[in-house]
Amino acid sequence: MSAHTPPPPLTGSARTWGTLALSAATFMNVLDTSIANVSLPAIAGDLGVSPTQGTWVITSFAVANAIAVPLTGWLSQRFGQVRLFVASVTLFVIASLLCGLAPNMTLLIAFRALQGFVAGPMIPLSQALLLSSYPRALAGLAMAMWSMTTLIAPVTGPLLGGWITDNMAWPWIFYINVPVGIAAVVVTWGIFHKRETVRRALPIDCIGLALLVIWVGAMQIMLDIGKEHDWFESPWVVACALVAAIGFVAFLIWERGDDHPVVDLTLFRNRNFWAGSLATAVGYGLFFGNVVLLPLWLQQYMGYTATQAGEVMAPVGLLALVLSPWVGKNIGKSDPRRFATFAFLVFALVLWMRSNFNTQADLATIMVPTIVQGISMAFFFIPLVTITLSEIPPERIPAASGLSNFMRITAGAVGTSIATTLWERRATLHHAQLTEGLTQGNAAFTQALQGLQAGGLTPQQALAQVERMLNQQAFMLAANDIFYVSAVLFMLLIPLVWLAHAPRASAGSADAAAGAH
Repeated sequence: MSAHTPPPPLTGSARTWGTLALSAATFMNVLDTSIANVSLPAIAGDLGVSPTQGTWVITSFAVANAIAVPLTGWLSQRFGQVRLFVASVTLFVIASLLCGLAPNMTLLIAFRALQGFVAGPMIPLSQALLLSSYPRALAGLAMAMWSMTTLIAPVTGPLLGGWITDNMAWPWIFYINVPVGIAAVVVTWGIFHKRETVRRALPIDCIGLALLVIWVGAMQIMLDIGKEHDWFESPWVVACALVAAIGFVAFLIWERGDDHPVVDLTLFRNRNFWAGSLATAVGYGLFFGNVVLLPLWLQQYMGYTATQAGEVMAPVGLLALVLSPWVGKNIGKSDPRRFATFAFLVFALVLWMRSNFNTQADLATIMVPTIVQGISMAFFFIPLVTITLSEIPPERIPAASGLSNFMRITAGAVGTSIATTLWERRATLHHAQLTEGLTQGNAAFTQALQGLQAGGLTPQQALAQVERMLNQQAFMLAANDIFYVSAVLFMLLIPLVWLAHAPRASAGSADAAAGAH
């Protein structure tokens, strides 16, 4: 490894086009994790299955993706970073095309699993290749370009997916990947093929790989089916949890003793890596859980359409786009732990603002915290990636990036499951509390019923109207609870960031930039 001299950073138009190609591939990948969500009813209806069966379109992608991401380090050593990235994007394009052409749900789920698996190495490798393209001083700017795509794509996904489904047909949510992917492959290969990394003929850790597939697969399925099966009341969920737990322990024991582990767990010996990865994962889990919850509440209880809910979420990218380059340029001049602390404080403020929403909240009231959230997003990823990778040698960047991204993606799935489950359970509690006082002897309740009946409703319709209003209030109060607890948790995350050492000026991801090759 030491005999290999990393190529110099890219310059001029090559660097610009390289950044655009890598960012486009990353954007396309992250977009596909959320774009199908709003299209599920259309897909399920078109292919003649129930909406519950349709959710496997999302589950299959998530499971396969979560398995593939931590394999990036091993695969990139075996095949080379550039070859692996180009192969991943090429296969992703083919899988996307097959998804759009799928004639039935079984094949669609199989092609989505393939798409998720081949997408695994794309995000960590785009990070590593970007860092190798920029000189030390501009490494923060490289991370800014990269983080903008990973932050804005999850928000764009539902908006774009809703528009395509309403105005075109659901297969187009997969077809749009084809031209973007082809362009990314052509440009990336043209610029990076002479910058290939050293390859090593590593033996395949078959047992480690099998254990990884088992425990990650079981955990992802548990997270996806848990809510609809009432969690641990279901023997299926309990079985998945047991398989995941036993598989995880067996995986840890095996990987620690293997000479060529499929996942490099020795990275966790580095304090900055584990503190940075953990802070990123928990913060992203909180962020993603709330990103899912807000549109759900708007659509189900505030009368918003899917497109309108997407429009409410869209401005989150505005300030992130404006501020990310500034953060990138200045990250090497100051302590990234301060930037990350500021991000968590702003996230906490945004969620506290949302915890004060009520059912009369107008569009402007809902929009303000969303716009402010763009500030925290700009200060979130870049400093935390800098901290996480600051003490990792260049040749281990893909492995470290793959492992930290695996933790982040898994935390996003966990955050979504917890947020939506707690929301429904808190709503049930609030509903029970609100109905306690609604008896025939309650003057306000009687007056409300009389008023509704005077408006032309039958007694049954009047009671149904009151029940709808109670449900709306209960789910609003439950959402407030989730927002408030999330704000507190963001505050509690701040000390975790300060467990990491302060990266040296122009260190951090800059060290990686010295040659992620």
